[in-house]
Amino acid sequence: MDSASSSSKCSECPKRQNDNGCNSAAQYFDVYGSKGKADVIYKATPADSTLTLQDIQGLVTWVIGDGLMPSWVFVKNKPLIRKVILLHIPGLDAALYMSHSGLLSALKKCCGTPKPALALRCQFYLDELETIDALLTCKVKRKRGEVDPRPMPPIQAIRQGNNFILANIKDLPFPIHYYTLSKKQLEENGYFLNLPGVITTLPSPSGSPLHEILALDCEMCVTTEGFELTRITLVDVEGEVVLDKLVKPFNNILDYNTRFSGITGEMLNDVTTTLGDIQEDFLKLVNKETILVGHSLENDLLALKISHELVIDTAILYKHRPGGYKTALRVLSRKFLSREIQASGNGHDSSEDAKAAMDLALLKIINGPDFGSPPQLTRRKLVSVLHQNGKTCSLIDDISILRKYSDELCNTIPVASDSEALSKAIKQKQAQDVERLQYRVAEVISSLTCKKKSARAAISYGSVSSELTDILSGINDKVQKLHNALPNNSLLIISTGHGDTAIVQRLRKLLKEDKEKKISREEVVKALGELQARAEVALCFASVKH
Repeated sequence: MDSASSSSKCSECPKRQNDNGCNSAAQYFDVYGSKGKADVIYKATPADSTLTLQDIQGLVTWVIGDGLMPSWVFVKNKPLIRKVILLHIPGLDAALYMSHSGLLSALKKCCGTPKPALALRCQFYLDELETIDALLTCKVKRKRGEVDPRPMPPIQAIRQGNNFILANIKDLPFPIHYYTLSKKQLEENGYFLNLPGVITTLPSPSGSPLHEILALDCEMCVTTEGFELTRITLVDVEGEVVLDKLVKPFNNILDYNTRFSGITGEMLNDVTTTLGDIQEDFLKLVNKETILVGHSLENDLLALKISHELVIDTAILYKHRPGGYKTALRVLSRKFLSREIQASGNGHDSSEDAKAAMDLALLKIINGPDFGSPPQLTRRKLVSVLHQNGKTCSLIDDISILRKYSDELCNTIPVASDSEALSKAIKQKQAQDVERLQYRVAEVISSLTCKKKSARAAISYGSVSSELTDILSGINDKVQKLHNALPNNSLLIISTGHGDTAIVQRLRKLLKEDKEKKISREEVVKALGELQARAEVALCFASVKH
């Protein structure tokens, strides 16, 4: 970010030429001197206040001139800031840093003492994308009198704009991929991946899918082996049906499920199409890069025995009812599309349902993720806020993150980190190991009863493998190299990831199953409370290079 390009008003600059704000960087140096320095000063905050990831992001938007002054930090001589670098390290957490700060000396040397921040709330989330979303999206207050956008009649509101949507993604509040489920969401909502007997969608030979987005709906009957596929429908973004076929189940039918499926015995009498035939047809239309839209799509993919990772699930896309129950498709259709579906009395129509799911997804894509709810705040991409303020920016991350959070002006650099992947894999493996789990529970219980803080800190993270030691040393070297490459008066903000949610999830599962007798329930509950508190904490480093 180059502060010279800013036209925003700066309350700190003692030299103003007009109401449009400060002058060029050269004129800043006339005021502050050629050796002028910016600096970060932490403010005293109430003991009960909690720094959040949104607060960290707020520092970025304040420095560029489009946000309120943070309550937790002050930047002295702010106009001298030449670049702002926000570095998120999800593979590093607070407990790991505190236990092995010697291997991460560059962080303290370059950025000083960190401040704790609330990364997530474990009772609600166990998904690292929540932390990334908090850093890379901004919450903006609605203007006075602004109401939640409501659609015109669906045909005019949705169908007229489809070419615009797909061809001009820069005009969308967020890219289409922003609305796809994360791997964690896929797992938690029953989407199966890489199971025996299940085939997966394949990459497009040309690198570009035949269809960028398709809506899927299936109907099933009950056979001697459970639910089996009887009808499949695929609908494209224009609302046109691209596949609609009846399927003959392999096993004997016990119930056609007509009241829900709309399928009768007469409809299947002359059908010879098998599940294998349908899978072949499906894979010709749906590539790995295709986004599939549907309502509770895990059931449809299960019937197809096909695994697919790019999914927009309208049952998750729209807010759940109180109690965590998903809202029925017919209710969403009536509320947001002014369209009655599943009302014929003859069962569901997969073509009708697929079109409704597609239109509901498009409404979110057109209007933004907060469509359908009346919040006082709306979300915008951080990079869009930066560009609106005349700043250039680069986003460096995994391709899936770039798809969700970049825009057409952003310099995107896709990367993949083997070391980060290894650190996460080690944590996950440790959480699944029963003996390791017993050790961690005992270790936490010991730390809770230990009076010496130094002793508690020593056992706060357990033993670390040689692989993880190498990873920490690598992180330290990369931070040092990054800092060395920055020009003076660059603001470097580093945010760590949350703590070990894998072990929190494992302990929760242990309590629900109540099968593991090697660890007492009382100890598990105590350990869970402590580990959950640790998992919610991240660290924030902020400093200006001199």
